[in-house]
Amino acid sequence: MLELKYKTDSIEAGCDEAGRGCLAGPVFAAAVILPDNFSNRLLNDSKQLTEKQREKLRPIIEQEALAWAVAQVDNHEIDRINILNASILAMHKALDTLSLRPEHIIIDGNRFKQYHEIPYLCIVKGDGKYMSIAAASILAKTHRDEYMQKIHREYPGYNWQKNKGYPTSEHRNAIVQLGITDYHRSSFNLIDKQYKLEFD
Repeated sequence: MLELKYKTDSIEAGCDEAGRGCLAGPVFAAAVILPDNFSNRLLNDSKQLTEKQREKLRPIIEQEALAWAVAQVDNHEIDRINILNASILAMHKALDTLSLRPEHIIIDGNRFKQYHEIPYLCIVKGDGKYMSIAAASILAKTHRDEYMQKIHREYPGYNWQKNKGYPTSEHRNAIVQLGITDYHRSSFNLIDKQYKLEFD
């Protein structure tokens, strides 16, 4: 069972991102403030859950959270400022749109930038330790998956509906065969070196 909060005496927001390692599409981030009486045995790091479990938890989180927000930074901005800065920017944008101002922020991972004057703590593998971060990981992941399914209809050859833009061999092969789209991150290594040798 995950811990509810790190600081039990404050309004605490958990933050996480999804899509950092993808070759295409935006990076998404979510911020979630849960009530002090929140409890759900299924809640866990989104990567430990099935797609069905994430989809089951998403409306529960959105209905029961005191406040939640999801934001994105697109692939062009990722190319301009790099993926780490884009991930942090997406978290800041999510925090900007929360209906309740947090007094403390906990973030999955080990890097963050000060958000206004609010104290924060980075927690490695925090999405497997704290409910608000796990909830944020689920919202970021499900909202991003939904977006990738939408743009899959525009470019079905890359099968983003299934791979969600991650660097699968199928996705890399499609890039070789079909070229890059306006959704691809041009600053990333889009084609495997072995493909470059083969197709150059």
